[in-house]
Amino acid sequence: MLSPASCDLFNIPFFQFAQLKKYQPETIEPFKAEYKARWQVWQQLIQAVAADLGEPFAPPHIERWCNGWQVRAHFFAYFKYAQYQNSAAILSVLLNRRRLTVSLDWHCYKAGVSPIALPQYNQWLDGLDTQRYADWDMWHGSESEYADYARVGEQNDSQRILQNADDFFCIGKHIERDDLGKQDEERWIADSIRALTPLYEACFK
Repeated sequence: MLSPASCDLFNIPFFQFAQLKKYQPETIEPFKAEYKARWQVWQQLIQAVAADLGEPFAPPHIERWCNGWQVRAHFFAYFKYAQYQNSAAILSVLLNRRRLTVSLDWHCYKAGVSPIALPQYNQWLDGLDTQRYADWDMWHGSESEYADYARVGEQNDSQRILQNADDFFCIGKHIERDDLGKQDEERWIADSIRALTPLYEACFK
């Protein structure tokens, strides 16, 4: 289960092992152990969500807790339909020092191999039911993952316009740090992903 302490894991002065070795060498082993233990809870949560979702989703991608030379500043996973596994359109799950987020997102790192391009991803904007998603947040992909976002129901049409050819929007929901552990996060993630699937599917029309 997630808790406020799950977010607090990321409130650290250094993420690189070289910095830890230089400034806080005595903390490296207990720090790595805690990070790995917290990540295993995260991994189990995402796998449980995957079991709940089932087909047509492919097995989720779960980013590792470190990349060899530094630990992550957040835990990240994403879901795709099996038939769209190479696409850069994703349903992402992110845990950082501020909150847990589920969103429809464009995975820029996969854009070069994606069978759909950014304009196709942005098709979901065309048919957005602003009443159905009124209490969802919507933000530009270039905005910080820690920023405050506007609700769809609080935006006007001019706020939902792409700014340039590289711009895209994300749409999602959050559980803030202090509210983690107060509900069934597994069900909440799965239900949020299901609610976003009509927009996800619109990317491939």
